[in-house]
Amino acid sequence: MAKYWFRQRKLGYGATPNTWQGWTVTVASCLAVFGVILSGPMIRDNVLRAAWIGLGLLTTVIVTVSITYWKTEGGWRWRGGGDE
Repeated sequence: MAKYWFRQRKLGYGATPNTWQGWTVTVASCLAVFGVILSGPMIRDNVLRAAWIGLGLLTTVIVTVSITYWKTEGGWRWRGGGDE
């Protein structure tokens, strides 16, 4: 049986961490976002800086959402509160 790191949200769409692995993914993605943003000013060329920050944030979001979706029990769907 697969162990899921995230559980479905009670309201809305998505998932929330419920194991230490899920919290590790969440904290690591936050640190990656801050790292990309803080390393941006080291690049002098504005176009390269924008590309670095944009691609770094896009990559971080794609990886985080993929892991979260893959490791969520029951998948994602909209919940309006009166569903279950």
